[in-house]
Amino acid sequence: MKILIINASVRNERSYSRKLTRLFVENWKTKYPQDTFTWREAGIDIIPNIDEFWIAGAFKKPADKTEENQKPLQLSDELVKELKEHDIYVIGTPMYNWSIPSGLKAYIDQVMRINETWKFRSGVPDGDYVGLLENKKLFILSTRGDTGYGENEKNGHINFQTTYLKHIFGIMGVNDVTIHSLDNEEFGGEVFENSKNKIFETIHSIQ
Repeated sequence: MKILIINASVRNERSYSRKLTRLFVENWKTKYPQDTFTWREAGIDIIPNIDEFWIAGAFKKPADKTEENQKPLQLSDELVKELKEHDIYVIGTPMYNWSIPSGLKAYIDQVMRINETWKFRSGVPDGDYVGLLENKKLFILSTRGDTGYGENEKNGHINFQTTYLKHIFGIMGVNDVTIHSLDNEEFGGEVFENSKNKIFETIHSIQ
């Protein structure tokens, strides 16, 4: 298996989402030492936002594509190729303002490519999306200051982090999604220690 690790935190050593992805890798290596890992940075390194030229190039019909109008898509092409070549994705992300970091959103905009990672079933805009990333699995390792962000829980209605990621990757065809969240970071103390111990045990048990 080829595993792609995507880190989204703007923090480095103080980032708990990075601790989770490192722990995931350490655990996975002990069980599947033959598997390989690729690291993609979407937090500390800048992934540029898409712009007018990117959009124009991405929506060109195959017959109208030229070397010039495809230049703005060079990074996007690299990121899409990376997704296609890997079997498992692991996203480590904090919750910023009830959503995802801007760098991760920029990454998603770069890989959300019509006729590359998704298409319209009929070939024309009809709202019926078909994902083109087949036989992939996604682990979302999230961190959040508060708790209760699950469905029908007290903060579920303002969870635009894991719900968004699950939805957007589902459109691209990734429907095998596992979510593990480290909550209560803003509370600290025993409450947070208990949350850390619980998710560390959970990640160690991943098969």
